[in-house]
Formats: sequence, C-alpha cells, structure tokens
Amino acid sequence: MGGFGRAYKDMAAMFLKILVSLLLFFHKKLAASGSENHEFTFNGFRGANLTLDGVASITSSGLLRITNATTQVKGHAFRPSPLRFRDQTTGKIFSFSTTFVFGFIPEFANLSGHGIAFLISPTKDFSRALGSRFLGLFNRSNNGNPSNHILGIELDTIYDPEFEDIDDNHVGIDINSLTSINFHTAGYYADDSGLFKALNLKSGEALQVWIDYDGHEMLLNVTLASIQMAKPQKPLLSKIIDLSSVLIDPMYVGFSSATGSLPTSHYILGWSFNMNGVAQALDYSLLPSLPRVRPKRGSKALTISLPLASAGLVLIVVGVVAFIVRWRVKYAELLEDWELEYGPRRFSYKDLYKATKGFKDKDLLGIGGFGKVYKGVLQTSKSEIAVKRVSHESRQGIREFVAEIVSIGRLRHRNLVQLLGYCRRKGELLLVYDYMPNGSLDKFLYGQDKPTLDWATRFRIIKGVASGLLYLHEDWEQVVIHRDIKASNVLLDHELNGRLGDFGLARLYDHGTDPHTTHIVGTMGYLAPELTRIGKATTITDVFAFGVFLLEVACGRRPVGSIASGEELILLDWVVENWRKGSILATRDPRLGDEYVVEEVELILKLGLLCSHPLPTARPSMREVVRYLGGRAPLPELSPTYVSFSVLGLLRNEGFDDYIMSYPSSVATASIISGDR
Repeated sequence: MGGFGRAYKDMAAMFLKILVSLLLFFHKKLAASGSENHEFTFNGFRGANLTLDGVASITSSGLLRITNATTQVKGHAFRPSPLRFRDQTTGKIFSFSTTFVFGFIPEFANLSGHGIAFLISPTKDFSRALGSRFLGLFNRSNNGNPSNHILGIELDTIYDPEFEDIDDNHVGIDINSLTSINFHTAGYYADDSGLFKALNLKSGEALQVWIDYDGHEMLLNVTLASIQMAKPQKPLLSKIIDLSSVLIDPMYVGFSSATGSLPTSHYILGWSFNMNGVAQALDYSLLPSLPRVRPKRGSKALTISLPLASAGLVLIVVGVVAFIVRWRVKYAELLEDWELEYGPRRFSYKDLYKATKGFKDKDLLGIGGFGKVYKGVLQTSKSEIAVKRVSHESRQGIREFVAEIVSIGRLRHRNLVQLLGYCRRKGELLLVYDYMPNGSLDKFLYGQDKPTLDWATRFRIIKGVASGLLYLHEDWEQVVIHRDIKASNVLLDHELNGRLGDFGLARLYDHGTDPHTTHIVGTMGYLAPELTRIGKATTITDVFAFGVFLLEVACGRRPVGSIASGEELILLDWVVENWRKGSILATRDPRLGDEYVVEEVELILKLGLLCSHPLPTARPSMREVVRYLGGRAPLPELSPTYVSFSVLGLLRNEGFDDYIMSYPSSVATASIISGDR
C-alpha cells in the first residue's frame, strides 16, 4: 500500500502540474486573443485601410494629410477596427507601444495651426468638435468631461493660457481635456550629455514620436526626436497614470487635428503600433517625403522671349516692352537690403493686389485714421486676410517701424489678432492680418443689424481680452503696450471669441526698463488722466483703458455719449455715481434682460471701476485682473474716497489735437480688421 500510495501521490502531482500548465496556456491565449491583429505598421499610407473624415486624405505620394491649408477645419484618421486594451481576466490595461513620423507645413512661416493629437477613443465620431482650439477633439461643452474616455498625446503649436499651455511649441498628455496633465516644450534629452535640446514643431521638418505605456508599472512615456536620430533613452514626458478608468473597450486609435485661423497642412508619414510589445521600427527609406516649404514669392520682372523672325515684329516687341513696364510699375515694391532678414514676413504686392481684387471698394472693410482696410483671399492658400494700407510717405525711422511690426508679428496668443506680415511700396505700407469674420465687438454692442450678445458670451470675451493683454504686458519676451484698447479694436472670430487687434499704436520695450516718453495717442474716453501730465504710455495706462472697456461691455454704452437732454454722459462717472448710491447693477445693458449672472455683472462693473481708478497706483496689474476674473482671488473693495472725475473735461483742458479728440471712437484709429463696414 505504501508503494501504491506514493505512486498515487506522484500521479496526482503530475496531473496538477498539467492542469496548471493548461490553465496558464489558456490564460496566455486569452490574453493574446485580446490583442489579436493589434500590431500594424504603415511605412507610408498608399493603399492603407483607414477611416478618414473632415478634410483628412491620403495623398498620391502616400502621405496621410490630417488637415490641408484651409482655416477653421478639422480632420481625423483612425484604424477602422477597434482594439481591446483591457485584460478580460484581471481588468488591467495592456501595455502598448506606438511610434509615428509627422510634419507640419504652415502656409505662413512659423505660424502654424493648432497641431495634432494621437488619440485612443471609444468613438470615431467627432462631428461636434470645433475646427480650432480643441484640436478637433472637443467643444466648449464637453471639454474636460470624464465621459469622453479619451487619451490624447498633443503636439500643440498654439499658446492658449485657458488650457494652461506653457508656450506655442509643446507636447502634452491629455485625459478627456486639452488641459494637459503633463507637458513639456518640444524637444529631447541628448544621450551623451543629458541636456535638453529644443525642437520646433513648426519647422516643416519630419519629427518622430514614441508613445509607450507599461501596463504593470502604469507608466506612460512620450519621446520626441528628429528622424535622423535614434530614439533618445530619456523620454520627454514620463507620467504614472492608471488608464483603467479612461480606456473602455473597445477603443479606436488614430489622429486628430484642427487648423483654426492659420492654414496648415498636418502630415503623418508613417505609423506603427503594437499591443503587449514594442512597436516595429519604421523604415525611413520607405516613408514619403514632406512637401517642400514654399517661400513666399517675391515680385519678379516678367521675362518674355519672343522670336524675332523679321523686322515687321518690331511693333510687337515695343508693345510687349510697354506691357512689361506697366506691369512692373503696377506691382512695384520698395525693398531694401535691410529687409531681407524679414523675408518670411514679407508679402509681394502682386499677391496682395490679386487677393483683394485690386483693392476695390466692394472689398473695403472700413476706413480709419491710419488708412483703409480691405478683405482679401490669398490665391495660393485660399486663406482670408485683412490688408491695411498705411501711408508712410513722410515717415522717419521706417526701418525701426518695420522691425517693430515684424516683432509684433511674432506674438502668439489665441486672443490676439495675428499680424501675418507686411509689404512696402513707395509712400505706402501694407499690413496683413488674419481676417475676423464676425467683425468688431462695438458693432454688436451698438449696431442695429447685429444680434444682442448674451452675458455668457460677453463674459468670455472679457476674459479672453484680459488674457491677451496679460500676455502682452508680462508673458512675452518684451513688454507690449497696446495704447488703444477699446471695443472697436476687439474683433470676433468664427466662434465669437474676443481677439485684441490693431497694433498700429503699440510700442515695445524690454522687461525691467522704462518706456520712452511719446506724444499722446489713443481714443477719447479711454485715455488715463496721467497721460496729460507725463505723456508716457505704460502698462498701467493700458489697464485704465481696459477698465473703461469693461464698463462699455457690461453697460452697452460708449465711454462718452449723450443722453436725452442733449448733455454728454461720461460712462465712468455714471457708473461711479450709481455705485455710490448702491445701484450699480442698474447700469447694466438693459438688452440683457434677466439673462445674466448677478455676481459676474457686479464683478465686471466693480473691476472696471478699479482698473480705471484715477490714481495709477490703485489700479491692479493684468495678472491680478486675470486672477479676479477667474475667481482665484477676491476683488478688493472699492474705497469710499473714490474720486469722481470727467475724462472728457480733463482731455479738453489739456488741449489734445483735433484728431485724437475725434469721435466716434470706431473711426479714431484704423481698427476694422473685420467683415463689417
């Protein structure tokens, strides 16, 4: 019995081992079945089976183009079959790895659309997403909603402080929102020195991204490099994150992009993906090439070669020569050697002439104190632009002026109207801006043909302008003083977002230095009282104008107007008087009806008074203003000793020239880069 018992035990142990082995085998098969067909590689996309929507397409050369050079569009490309990312037994998320090569080709040098995102999503339907700031993924109502269940790796080329962006050239990890949970300026860490090396996402060069998730460690790594390099050892981003609450099976993998107001072609050259393994390396020799970045065409003399078969053709030659002369005169430009460094910012007059159809009156958007503004459409990109024609025939220091214009053209903020470039002719300067289809804010506040803006839209516009002004004052490489903040210089884009425009009076100086004293410019009603004494525009005089702007938007009244008795009404004094009587809410725009948030209206009215305080030292900085508007700091109580004063009276007493005192404010400067006349 002893021998039989031992034999029985041995057989039982062997059977148990076999059973365990079978269980492990089937467990692995089950796990493997969850990742079946979850490995693919595209060295170029010619003939690839992808689901495309929006403007996404596959070019004849095999490039996957997510967006083309069109404004306000979006595009998506997905692997058509969904994948399972969750182990059915343990519920844990599988490890996965992907890599792709991409390139952005902006229509204007170093001015890119919003970028692209690699995403893992439970749906391929993004029809409700906007074609601008949400990368084609979200809209205002669902951005940040946990029910999105979206993981995105963004390659972002627009600075948007509302999403807490660090700059206009960064990589971020997004969970259900464009506010990244981890981000870094685009670049890589060198293997030899460990030093960070920046890369420009808008360079027009091909770059490669590696995204690796370790399901056991719950570690997500994102690495970026040029395709001439091996994958850097140290990732650009590294974040421990449990994706089990984000990824719900099945999920789709793919790409999303949006252009916004800057036409850009966003390309993917190759893509590899693997579940529970390392993504296969791409074969660079098989990848299609990015289109060459086309330099802006300069004005060139037309060269015509005519065969002279006989003396009888002399008249034809003379006619042709006369045509060439007229052609050159028609499109003649003024180009000096010092302007060559501004090549990417310079437009040819011929392109602008054709874009505006010869600067015809039917395309005239408006007339301001500094010239006329025309709507145009560039022939090459079909991008809508606004062209301001400014006289500089007798202007001194044109070189410094152009240098300042080019510097302003480098500003990057979603709440600023983008200055795209310039062109110079004899006696004339042409400034090229991004076109704003909804026109200027003052048309909505005072125009009879525009609908009344609701309070939520007004509040969003105010916060946007404040954010843009903070960027000008503190967050850019230099201090920019706008000097002409008012409702007619706030333009509205496709989505009724406010953008501060018209930098014709703006001045730049270095941080930590004092601005030079200048002659007083601006618009009556928005000028800080100290300007009459010192003649020096500062950030705090901008804050004063911003305060008047707040009152203008909340009250729906111009800074200086008239009442039924024919007397002039100074908006600032009127709001101060109502504040003293405890009836400040009575100054709100009556067209709002009862559809407004009491606390927000009171905040704007009181903040307007604080910003337009007669004492410069009592005004907040724009950083403090943004904190008040965001609810991150309580608004200080206004002092009972707030002095009432008449801005109009101060201006008259100081004897401003007739132009500066001209009214209405909507024509005091060239402020109409819009679609309204």
